[in-house]
Amino acid sequence: MAYANEYGSGINLDALMVPVQSATVYAAQETSLYLPGLLVPTQQVPAGSASAQVAVMGQVTATTVTNNGDGTQETDPGVDFPNQLPANTKKTIDLDLLASRTVIRDLGGADFNDFGRILGNSIAKAVDTRVSVKLGSLTAQEYTEANLLNEMFKAIGAIRAAGETGALNCVVSAAAYAGFMTIIGSSAYAGGDTQNQAMRSGFIGNVAGVPCYVSAYLTDANTGLTNTKFAVFSADAMRMAMQGGVKVEFERRAAAVGTDIVASAAFGVDVLDATRGIIVQNAA
Repeated sequence: MAYANEYGSGINLDALMVPVQSATVYAAQETSLYLPGLLVPTQQVPAGSASAQVAVMGQVTATTVTNNGDGTQETDPGVDFPNQLPANTKKTIDLDLLASRTVIRDLGGADFNDFGRILGNSIAKAVDTRVSVKLGSLTAQEYTEANLLNEMFKAIGAIRAAGETGALNCVVSAAAYAGFMTIIGSSAYAGGDTQNQAMRSGFIGNVAGVPCYVSAYLTDANTGLTNTKFAVFSADAMRMAMQGGVKVEFERRAAAVGTDIVASAAFGVDVLDATRGIIVQNAA
């Protein structure tokens, strides 16, 4: 029992912690499109640090080394072949502390799993909102094609032409969802691997080898664009950073006649290479 036997209005914190904490962490992971790390990879930040140093996956050109074993003398003895590293090899991602709080009053009959689910959903929303804000910094493409599907093919082609050969993902705005499904609403586009509840319920199709998901947070207010349609990007376009995971803490508060529950996550996200992703808008 989560309610203490010795106090009619008290709550046994030891019995409260397990169900609320497990429900909070589960809800955060299951209701976020990005926390599982499949669409945008996550780099862990050690305790005591407030930022992550993330390697930028820049492109380099392999050089043909001349005078290799042919007996001729080097033009510049002792000088290596030219440095081919990109100008910027790392990106600093600062962490923000996301937190939400609720109070379980001493009235009895509370479903502790629901409290955990509410807190977990709030962390998931905060994470997905911040990722959507950064999606707005990808390479912008104006909507000019006859339909959304043609526009998506155009975006995929542009990313491939820029040199990206890795797997791509697509996130469609809720505002563009109806128009998107009108075109791709066929079993021919079915299929795809999903990792959590948000990805299962948000999965809308697999087009040209690109899994597509719908998100309520890819909005004009978050991206800073006009009439946001969708974003296509690779795993190396962006990176998330976290310190540990979702944390839950409890504290008895007499002034509230209940127990405070606080969920928190040290989280950051940023764009590493905007050429590896395209976000489509219709500003015209």
